[in-house]
Amino acid sequence: MIECVNISKKFGRVMALAGLNCTVPENAIFGLVGANGAGKSTLLRLITGVYKPSSGRVLVDGMPLRLDAARARMVFVPDELFFLPGATLPAMAKFYAGMYRTFSMERFYMLCTDFGLPKRGSVGNWSKGQKRQAAAALALSCGAKYLFFDETFDGLDPVKRGVLKRIILQDVRERGCTAVITSHSLRELEDTCTQLALLHRGGLIFQSETGQLTRDLFKLQFSRLEPFEYNLFEGLRVLEYKRQGSVANLIIRGDQEAVMQHLRGFLPTILEALPLTLEEVCMHEMAALGYTLEGAKH
Repeated sequence: MIECVNISKKFGRVMALAGLNCTVPENAIFGLVGANGAGKSTLLRLITGVYKPSSGRVLVDGMPLRLDAARARMVFVPDELFFLPGATLPAMAKFYAGMYRTFSMERFYMLCTDFGLPKRGSVGNWSKGQKRQAAAALALSCGAKYLFFDETFDGLDPVKRGVLKRIILQDVRERGCTAVITSHSLRELEDTCTQLALLHRGGLIFQSETGQLTRDLFKLQFSRLEPFEYNLFEGLRVLEYKRQGSVANLIIRGDQEAVMQHLRGFLPTILEALPLTLEEVCMHEMAALGYTLEGAKH
């Protein structure tokens, strides 16, 4: 488990992170989302020891991050990739094997085959997508307990994106490791993450299990033959109410089955619960906490 305890990071006069607290559980795919500039990359660099926090601390399995034993449990694929000048893929594999005793050459070449990567030529001359796949293959071959990917799906076509998601999921299931993935796009993480944290302007808006987020908030369509008004739904936690003719469309927070059972008592002609996308859920969660889409709290 990784614990971020009241960590802040300041660059000159700019406060990139301010008193942030969050916990990354074991055996999870942890999605870290937020707009560009929200602090996602800064947080990953603090957790992996690239940056030192201005205040606060990071604990890895109960150990301070400064210990070599804590850092050895992590591998980080940054948004801005780095390869040794002129290095081939086998040369980069040897470089990583020198840093990680658990590095598996067999796994590495299997992943290179899965991604269709060439084994010859300088990696620096490859396309953006190929470089990102190479970096992911190197990281996934290290056998680290914690894998960090910063915007790792950026530049990948849909097929390769799906391949990488499948491999990360397989690693988490079979090895019991934890993957932390950042993205500015919730749609990228919707079908992948088991945990989600939303960052906004250097602060943590919320953290939750992905399944819990989508279970607790849902869309509902309702209609009946008898006339009805909004007061019919009093007692329910209605976040949004719109009406088109005789059909009411609502966003409701609560136990879905209990809500449906309650509304069946009004003899509806239409009663249908519809799932919200993760993006819609996060928008409503932000609004409930007083944040506008533009980012200002009111």
